[in-house]
Amino acid sequence: MQTSEIATRWVDYFAKNDHHIQPSASLVSPDPSLLFTVAGMVPFIPYIIGTDTSPHPRIASVQKCIRTKDIEEVGKTTRHGTFFQMLGNFSFGDYFKEGAIDLAFQFLTGPESEGNLGFDPERFWVTIWNEDEAAFSHLKNVGVDPSRIVKLTREENFWDTGQPGPAGPCAEWHYDRGPEFGPEAVGGTVDPGGDRYLEVWNLVFDQFLRGEGAGKDYPLIRELDQKAIDTGAGLERLAYLKQGVANMYEIDEVFPVIAKAQELSGRTYGADTTDDVRMRVIADHVRSSLMLIGDGVTPGNEGRGYVLRRLIRRSVRAMKLLGVDERTMPKLLPVSLDAMKASYPELEANRVKIEAVAYTEEDAFRRTLAQGTTIFDVAVGKAKEAGTPALSGADAFTLHDTYGFPIDITLEMAAEQGVQVDEAKFRELMKEQKERARADAKAKKGGHADVGVYQGIKEDAGATEFRAYEELTTATEITALIKDGVSVPVASEGETVEVILPQTPFYAESGGQEADSGTIRSAHGTLEVIDVQRPIKGLIVHTARVVEGQVAQGDAVSAEVDPEWRIGARQAHSGTHILHAALREVLGPDALQSGSYNKPGYLRLDFSWPSALSAETRSEIEEVTNRAIRADLGVSAQYMTLPEAKDWGAVALFGETYDETVRVIQIGGPWSRELCGGTHVEHSSQVGMVALMGESSVGSGSRRIEATVGIEAFQRLAAERALVSELTTTLKVQPGELRGRVEKLLERLAETEKLLSGYRQQAMQQVAGELVGKAVDVAGVRVVTHESTNAADGDDLRTLVTDVRGRLGDSAPAVVAIAGAFNGRPQIVIATNQGARDAGLRAGDLVKAASSVLGGGGGGKPDLAQGGGQDPAQIGAALEAVRATVAARG
Repeated sequence: MQTSEIATRWVDYFAKNDHHIQPSASLVSPDPSLLFTVAGMVPFIPYIIGTDTSPHPRIASVQKCIRTKDIEEVGKTTRHGTFFQMLGNFSFGDYFKEGAIDLAFQFLTGPESEGNLGFDPERFWVTIWNEDEAAFSHLKNVGVDPSRIVKLTREENFWDTGQPGPAGPCAEWHYDRGPEFGPEAVGGTVDPGGDRYLEVWNLVFDQFLRGEGAGKDYPLIRELDQKAIDTGAGLERLAYLKQGVANMYEIDEVFPVIAKAQELSGRTYGADTTDDVRMRVIADHVRSSLMLIGDGVTPGNEGRGYVLRRLIRRSVRAMKLLGVDERTMPKLLPVSLDAMKASYPELEANRVKIEAVAYTEEDAFRRTLAQGTTIFDVAVGKAKEAGTPALSGADAFTLHDTYGFPIDITLEMAAEQGVQVDEAKFRELMKEQKERARADAKAKKGGHADVGVYQGIKEDAGATEFRAYEELTTATEITALIKDGVSVPVASEGETVEVILPQTPFYAESGGQEADSGTIRSAHGTLEVIDVQRPIKGLIVHTARVVEGQVAQGDAVSAEVDPEWRIGARQAHSGTHILHAALREVLGPDALQSGSYNKPGYLRLDFSWPSALSAETRSEIEEVTNRAIRADLGVSAQYMTLPEAKDWGAVALFGETYDETVRVIQIGGPWSRELCGGTHVEHSSQVGMVALMGESSVGSGSRRIEATVGIEAFQRLAAERALVSELTTTLKVQPGELRGRVEKLLERLAETEKLLSGYRQQAMQQVAGELVGKAVDVAGVRVVTHESTNAADGDDLRTLVTDVRGRLGDSAPAVVAIAGAFNGRPQIVIATNQGARDAGLRAGDLVKAASSVLGGGGGGKPDLAQGGGQDPAQIGAALEAVRATVAARG
């Protein structure tokens, strides 16, 4: 049974049982505490914890998920991968334990001919909470043998969010794969070792409200008023059971990549344990990369982009360790895409874009790999030179963290050169990094408990009526004031508080648009609005500073948006849509927006594109944008269902979550249609003007355009015009002649610098000859010290020092030290000949002695070293320190 067929059976089964089928959310999690959607229940967290009400009492989904916490372990076990698909069914105040158990047992064991999976019911074991008599009783009723129902403690079988809120027991379904996979379960466990008992489905019964406490040591305060069901079944696990293969890497959606890796490497899967792990890593990571790029993620140096970059690079490295040095993504990625497109047809539609991003990243890594290898060679050379043939843990960590070398490739390269690696220190540094990441994630996570005060206000006073589309001023009253997370009755001058109103004209920050600015006035006080957010769905919260008098809960107020701010905000947001449409017109449909930010006078738009734009292309995009503005295109907002909007050609942005009814902003008919909740102009001409400021990279396969909008764009162009006018006056040319005049001046400047460099070299050669004659004998060593006024920079110092050393020859030990000051900072270069080095005089040691006098540091090789400092007045003393050090050695 193919993986896509199992997913289809799931959807059909739950649709037949009155569930709303929810399409998979993006892998980019809507939860700000998560980088990715890590479980099937993530899109439904607001319904589970009670911060929002589900529009449907029953929901089922097939959710794409990514987990990379234990990425180093991928391929070493046969159960876990970074990308997986979670089958889920959910109930919010509808069926509970009995219904969930009925649905699970029927789908797992019912006949295949009726759309079920047809597993043998005698092969299932179920683990439950030892106090859950209702689940135990009903499992027996549906036909599960009591000897295969295992009761566990709360520590082993209980779900919670890790903080006060919903919690409840589980019913975990395990499939007995048979004695060939491990020993039989006895003594109340289904984990006797081996891979015999495979968990395939977990039913979570959200039954209780839990209190404060660590781990599972917390009180169960009461049963929830509205109980919920949250289940998750592993699609890949069901697939490898139904397909009769040993693990998830051998199912139809994964194994084709392993087969291709065998073909490219000439190695055989199953013949060598190390090669098997590498092939599983490749199959997993290529598929995960494919799915992430398909959901709009591009490689980068932090966050989601870093995870994607790491997945691609680990794949490339694994192929290299299998002996394949050529580009491999162009051969592996299409295989994975072909295997996955039956489940996700949109992958085929985005094939060109996905492949471009992946191939560009592999090419970039191959260049980085060469650079990292150079860094590795230098580190190994230093280790050998120091007489300790071991690469430090810090160097190994730098190679891993900065250049993307995993420890396994560092170990292999070190072994080839006969060098050991301080792996223990590396592991210690990795652990510290992970602990920092976990602490950061924990700090970001605390949202669920904090929203309780907002939820209480919403339950008491209702949702905020949003009037930003209709008016700039609203007569209303203060529903609540919040300070430091607690409701307060009054706020006085100088205090900053959160203000909740039953109606508001203020736009809350979202969709890339910055929040409105303005004031809230009462008879007794005035508040300056400095931020507006939606901490929970349906409630708008204004962060405001009391600038005059005081305000109190219940006060009648006038909420007033700054009209100038709103004009600028509308211009910038509509300008962003127009620029996006212009990008797609000039570059093609693959130039899709991946993020944006706009505020009065400014916009920033990130988009998918593999390379920098030429000046001609930027000019064309800017011209198309401003022609659309001048055309006075109509701008309208229409409401429709999400499927209707997509059928209409509206662009939905990755990572955004949408309600069933969406708002579509249309500019110039089908030319620009985007799902958007922002504020906009009525006609494109009201944008005024868009002036591009620049275009840059924000990660592999992703570019960013920045622009000024409206009066700010005019001011920018006016400033540039004034600069051109000033230059034409200074150079006494017409504007059209300015480029030619500047080019000629630059040519003359280059010629002059070349002449000066020649004169400077002649002068230094003359100085070099004079310095040889001034060499003094210090303890049997010929020493030259000199403060140069001819050298232009450190390069000139090195040239002069090596010239003097060469002229002194090797007939006697010699040390040359020359210093100079550049841009107010001293530099010193020291060279030694072989005789001096034989006498124990190393250039690096001498530079350190001199640099300490200059108030800095330095280093280098025994024959040539360079240093510097802060105080040019100490150059004479630094040179004297060199002579003294030579004398002391003598």
